[in-house]
Order: sequence, then structure tokens, then C-alpha cells
Amino acid sequence: MARYLVEWLPWPLARDLLRLMRVDRPIGTWLLLWPALWALCAAMPVGQIDWRLVAIISVGAFVMRSAGCVINDIADRRFDPYVARTRDRPLAAGRVTLRQAIILLIGLLLLALLLALQLNPLCWQLAIIGGLLAVSYPFTKRFFWAPQFYMGVAFGWGAIIAWAAVTAQLSVIAWLIFAATLTWAAGYDTIYAMMDRRDDRLIGIHSTALLFGRGDRLAVAILYGMTVGLLAVVGWQLQAGWFYFLTLCSCAIHMGWQIYAIRGYQTEVLLRVFLSNRWLGLAMFLGFCWRG
Repeated sequence: MARYLVEWLPWPLARDLLRLMRVDRPIGTWLLLWPALWALCAAMPVGQIDWRLVAIISVGAFVMRSAGCVINDIADRRFDPYVARTRDRPLAAGRVTLRQAIILLIGLLLLALLLALQLNPLCWQLAIIGGLLAVSYPFTKRFFWAPQFYMGVAFGWGAIIAWAAVTAQLSVIAWLIFAATLTWAAGYDTIYAMMDRRDDRLIGIHSTALLFGRGDRLAVAILYGMTVGLLAVVGWQLQAGWFYFLTLCSCAIHMGWQIYAIRGYQTEVLLRVFLSNRWLGLAMFLGFCWRG
């Protein structure tokens, strides 16, 4: 639906700026948002939802994911034209200039700052770290052999901010959710990186798909297993009821299906499996909501 809304706009530059932000592909926003909502819900008493915080965290996830996409395309503007999947991106194709992209990025970061200022002082400090993670992540592909783990840190940081927004402090549970997000994100982004393995090798960009090689599915299985284990400990710490653990079991089964489904490394299957993680995140969110 988001893609149709973007295409509906009559102004070419507006359409391309929204494409630069990946508004037409909201999967990244969902994957960033769900762990933050897990932590937000976990920090709140069962059945008591602060909708103001939900709104701020949700808009913040959208803004920071959009900013991250703009930074990524600025960093990769010399590589994207040589990769089949990315050569038509607005900056790579020349439909958006570097100056326009930088202005858009500054606007998004200012909006993120305004959102952070609606939260408590601890969140202000955490938001600065989150901003640095978002800005630096696209460059890690040049020198770090496992940038998917760095992305996991950046995505998990949203959970840390969300927990602090409720409690004004951090706890073991917050760090456990952060760790679970890190391993989950590293797993599903490894699946995503499998689609670009050949192009990444040619242009010299690192990824866990290249790092793990033939052991990539085993590595994803281990990462997913760690995610389930960490979320089980979170449930135990929260004294969650049967519905939480039933949801966690269903997510574990879905992860097993993912690992089986990608065995042929077909691009369309890899993409479908990667996209399915938005529903996994939603299911886990429901488990946190009705954990009592």
C-alpha cells in the first residue's frame, strides 16, 4: 500500500525523496519498531499502555529508519550503480542530487532530535548514541567483516531507548531484549545479504553471508536459537504466562521454517523469507502485550 501511495504523488522529486527514505518499502521500519515496542510493553504494567510513548517511539522508528536509508545511499552512491538490485535507487540513478539527500538527512535528524526531547533526560543521552550508530552503520561494510551484527546493535538500541522512556533507567531485561534483537537482526539480515553475495564480493563489500560461506544457514540457525533463548529468559524475568511462551514457540517454529525454506538460495524465496520477519515481530509483540 505504501508503494502505491508514493507512486500516486504527482511530483517526481517528492516521489524520489520518499523512495530514498524507503517509504515505499516499510519492512525496515517494522523490523526497527517491533523490538522497541517489545521493550516498551515489557516495561509497562500488563494492560496499561501509555499511548503517547507508543506514538513517539513509533514515529521515531520511522524517522530513524528513513535517516538510516538516506545515509546508506549517500555512503553507497559509488557502489549502488554497479549492483543490479540497487542501481535504480534515486541517488544512484541521479534523480536526486547529493545536496538534496544531505538536506533531507539533516531534516530527518532534526525531527528525531525533537522527538527525543519529548522523553526523559536519560533518553536524550541514549538517542545521541543511537544517532551515531545509525550514521556510522553504512560505512562498516567497508572494513568490518560482520556488519550485520553492527546493524543488530543499531536496531536493538531502539529497545534500550524505549525501556528508558518508561522507567528512566536501564535493567537486565532491557539488555536481554537488546541482545535478542541483535541476534535476530544479524540472522535475518544474513538471509537478506545472501541475495547480494556475488555483487558484494565483486565490489569489495563485507557481509556475514560472505563471512559464513557454506555455513551460512547453520550460522542463522545458531543466531535464531540464541534469540529464542534470550527471549525465554526475558519471559522468565517478567514472570510471563503461558501465552508469552506459546507465542515464543510459534516464533521458533517460524524461524525453523525460514532456515529450511532458504536451502535453495533462490532470490525470490530469500526475499519472501526476509520479509516474513515483520510478522514474527508482530507475534512476539502480542506475546509481550498479553504476557500476564
